[in-house]
Amino acid sequence: MLAKLFVLLQYLLPKHWLTAIVYRVARIRNTALKNFLITKFVKLYDVNVEEIKLKLPADFATFNEFFIRELNDDARPIDEHTDSIVAPADGTVSLAGSLSKDRLLQAKGIEYSLDDLLATDLHEATSYINGRFATIYLAPYNYHRVHAPFDAELLAARYVPGDLFSVNDATAARVKGLFRRNERLVMHFRTAHGPAVLIFVGALNVGSISTPWCGEIRPRKSGIVDAIDISRHSTTIKKGDLLGWFNMGSTVILLLPDGVGDWQGGLEPGKTLQMGESIGTFSAGAG
Repeated sequence: MLAKLFVLLQYLLPKHWLTAIVYRVARIRNTALKNFLITKFVKLYDVNVEEIKLKLPADFATFNEFFIRELNDDARPIDEHTDSIVAPADGTVSLAGSLSKDRLLQAKGIEYSLDDLLATDLHEATSYINGRFATIYLAPYNYHRVHAPFDAELLAARYVPGDLFSVNDATAARVKGLFRRNERLVMHFRTAHGPAVLIFVGALNVGSISTPWCGEIRPRKSGIVDAIDISRHSTTIKKGDLLGWFNMGSTVILLLPDGVGDWQGGLEPGKTLQMGESIGTFSAGAG
């Protein structure tokens, strides 16, 4: 009952306005207030402070700086196997598996299409028919930086404006086409084994998405799809390199073509991931 009420409220509430308020509060530089927010958050979510690079709370100028915190250099070892595909972020597997032709599973009984998800570069969608997908949910307490799951060349990045529904399980089970409705940043890669896509999906209270190529992107409810200028930063990516970060919690979707690679057994809903651990393997001879 509470889950249904939460989803109904999202249809009624001014989600972009609420997200804008959270954006401003998270960047308040008043020392007493930001220290209060950080310490209460750490206690509420039992955050592992031992792995954080900077000292809490003094070394963070704002709550948002804490939220997008860096970890100690050895906190997330990257799987070194040449053909491994690693988790791009800390989080929980929402769903992972194979596409049914051009359809991805969002939740039990709810599907959405590749064309709707990618929104543009639609000729690219045919590459992923019957391919593989993994949807990873980042809760507010997770480490919120997103890293490269493989060695690759970044070919293009597109910002797709949209809505800001929550992306938790309760909402995913009740809002049809959730991930193609919400704002998102779609990143196209070329690997030695074939093409791949990684998608940052925005959500309620995600004040912005940031990458080394575009800087900070603030949410837009509507408008044209923006092609990001990727010339300002190297497009050659090594596994584990930083791709960007969410300013509050959200979801990452990873796409692979059919025959290029597959997920490890056990990559099932509810599995907890840490960035850098192996979640799949490229197929021998692919590419």
